[in-house]
Amino acid sequence: MTVQDYLRILRRRGWIIIAAVLLAGLAAFGVSSLQQEMYRATVQVSTVPARPDWGLGNTAKDLMRNFALNIRTPEVSQRAIERARLDMNPYDFLGQTTVSPDSSTFMIKIEARSRDPEVAKQMALSLADEFVEERTAYYAQQDKENRIEVKIVSRAIGAPQYQPQPLFNALAGSVLGLLLGIGVVLLLTWMESDLLRTPDAVERTLAVPVLGAIPAVSGQANAVPAQRARSYVPKPKTA
Repeated sequence: MTVQDYLRILRRRGWIIIAAVLLAGLAAFGVSSLQQEMYRATVQVSTVPARPDWGLGNTAKDLMRNFALNIRTPEVSQRAIERARLDMNPYDFLGQTTVSPDSSTFMIKIEARSRDPEVAKQMALSLADEFVEERTAYYAQQDKENRIEVKIVSRAIGAPQYQPQPLFNALAGSVLGLLLGIGVVLLLTWMESDLLRTPDAVERTLAVPVLGAIPAVSGQANAVPAQRARSYVPKPKTA
């Protein structure tokens, strides 16, 4: 297809793309506006080996996954709830928290979500405190050279709002609508590609030259449709 063909398609069906972009963007904006406000607080917990030893470092990296699993238990969650004096059960607490270990930096990220930013911070800090105290008490009984120092990197944490984000979601919806609109236009163009609407289509489909076309005469009831092609098919030679 030539550039002129693409321009012709855009002139005919460009409104489909525009409508898809507007509708998808408006729908995403509307749905986002109806979402309730949610806040997220994050605490970083350091789990660095007490000495720079290759074996101890690898042990610490392997233990980080175990640390993350032990943090996310109903028992630890219950103690964190009691510490922060929150009115919730351990399973709701677990449903609003995530624990992600990063062995490359010896960091464990504890993230808590809530409708109240202060509650989100209390959840994250109390869960981190429970883990730090439990690990500190355990490693206090070990040889100092084989310990893993566990501590909260900083208690000065924030709880930014992460939901809703109407403008961001509207932009993402518009991009999705653009792709959907282009797909619909391409589908419609492909569906009518077999129709013989132009001389070029006749020559491309039948592989014979077009000798001429009868134009439509305006104002006549029995006018012949425009560009009805006459194809020339050579007659076989007789002996």
